[in-house]
Amino acid sequence: MKGTFHRYSTGKKIKVILAHAFLAVLAVVWLLPVLWVILTSFRGTKGSYSSTFFPTRYTLDNYIKLFTDFSVFNFPKMVWNTFIIASVSCIISTFFVISVAYTLSRLRFRARKPLMNAAMIIHLFPGFMSMIAVYYIIKMLGWSDGPMLRVAMIAVYAGGAGCGYHIAKGFFDTISMSLDEAALLDGASKWQVLTQIIMPLSKPVVVYTMLTSFAGPFKDFMLAKVLCGANQEYYTVAVGLYQMLDVEYIDQWFCSFAAGAVIISIPVAILFLCTQKYYVEGVSGAVKADVRQKGMTGIGKSDNHGNTYPHDSWDAVFWNPWI
Repeated sequence: MKGTFHRYSTGKKIKVILAHAFLAVLAVVWLLPVLWVILTSFRGTKGSYSSTFFPTRYTLDNYIKLFTDFSVFNFPKMVWNTFIIASVSCIISTFFVISVAYTLSRLRFRARKPLMNAAMIIHLFPGFMSMIAVYYIIKMLGWSDGPMLRVAMIAVYAGGAGCGYHIAKGFFDTISMSLDEAALLDGASKWQVLTQIIMPLSKPVVVYTMLTSFAGPFKDFMLAKVLCGANQEYYTVAVGLYQMLDVEYIDQWFCSFAAGAVIISIPVAILFLCTQKYYVEGVSGAVKADVRQKGMTGIGKSDNHGNTYPHDSWDAVFWNPWI
């Protein structure tokens, strides 16, 4: 690497140095808040303000308080609520996403393209736009109180998951249709093709979908806050940690808030690091599919009547303006 750098021209050396300097600045900007939260979680003084970046006294009391002091906040209960909601919604969301992606990638039916466009448009709208309507629907169903609150949050998190099919569909598009055709000729059903051929080849995108679905409830605040209200027994981690910043509790709980943020980030970070290979492959597979389709000849070409021809040969067999 050193020898290669010395062979660069002066102009290219300057560009490389500037690029690395820019990346170093970005790394500091991104990592500094994380370091500050970690240091604050070990700070031995109370209150939200500190005149120094590094604590003057270190302690583990902030972590111990989260698991021993339940007079105001029950942190283990918050973690358990979030874990239950994340686990169940992860399974349901993954099933929905894979089912929709497989259907839109492999099957051809009338109004397929309009449905894909409609799902994409719906998925682009911010979730808070429908939050109040969702709350009143849940209240009308009687799910706004008690244990049914968990069911309500699972239903909301998993209900619209199918609209986020794009990454999974892009990955399925990279798998040759000849495998499906051969299996169908041998008498396999569509379900057998999905479970015995497509799914074993699609581990990266399945892991990617499960990761994003599982992390969702840990990151979401607005929906959980609207649904839970003042019902602390069913608070998720995001809502519970935010409540620690309330003016009534911030002096006593600010450092414990930082400790809670660190505790929650550790398992999510470990899960991501252990599965990042599949995460990257899942995303890159979708990108390759998009590039492959756009690079094929005839894509986007129109005939004399203004009709646009399909993206691949499989589309060409079943093509009509409604697909």
